[in-house]
Amino acid sequence: MSSRIQIRRLVFIALFAALFILLSAIKLNVGITPVPFTLQTLGVVLAGVFLGGRDGFLSIALVLALTATGLPLLHGQGGWSLIVGPTGGFLWIFPFCALLTGYVSVRLLRSRLAENRVLSFIVLFIVMELFGSFLAYVGGIPWLMHVTGLSFAKAMTAGCYPYLPGDAVKNVVAAAAAVALRNYLPSLHRDSAPYNGAAGSSY
Repeated sequence: MSSRIQIRRLVFIALFAALFILLSAIKLNVGITPVPFTLQTLGVVLAGVFLGGRDGFLSIALVLALTATGLPLLHGQGGWSLIVGPTGGFLWIFPFCALLTGYVSVRLLRSRLAENRVLSFIVLFIVMELFGSFLAYVGGIPWLMHVTGLSFAKAMTAGCYPYLPGDAVKNVVAAAAAVALRNYLPSLHRDSAPYNGAAGSSY
C-alpha cells in the first residue's frame, strides 16, 4: 500500500472517529432509563459501511480507547467508569458492530446486487439492523442487567424496546447514504479508481 493511500486511510479513520464523537454528543436523557437516546449507532454503521470492516472497527475502537483514558469524548463524558458503567456493554460491542456491518456491506456493494438500488438498500438496511442494532443489544443488555441488577424483562424495557424505532430510522438514513454514495466509498476505492460495476474487480 502506497504512503498516499495509507495517509488517506488514516485520515478517514480519524474523520469517522470524529463523526462518532459528534453523534454521541447528541443525547437525550428521558429519566426512566439509564441508557440515553443518542445517534451513536448511526456513527457506528456509517463507519462500517464507509470504511469497511477493519477500518470501521479501528475508528470506533480508537474513540473508546481515548475515552477510557479520561478524555470526555462520549456525550461529554470519559473515564473508565463510563466504559464499565450501565452502558458499557453497548460501548464494548460497537467496534464489532462496525466490523461486521462493514465486512458484509462492502462485499454487498462490490457485488452485482448493488446494481439494483432498491434491492441493495433493503439488504443494507437488514444488515445494519442485524449488526448495527441487534448485535449492540446482545452486548449491551446482559451488561446492563449485571451492573443494575435488573431482570431481563426490565432491562429490555429500559435499554432496548424504546430505542428500536429510532434504530430503524437511523439505519434507513445510513443505508440510503451508502446506496447514494456507493461510487465514492473509500473502502471500495483505496486506489482512487472509479467503480465500474463489474463483479470481481480488484481493489
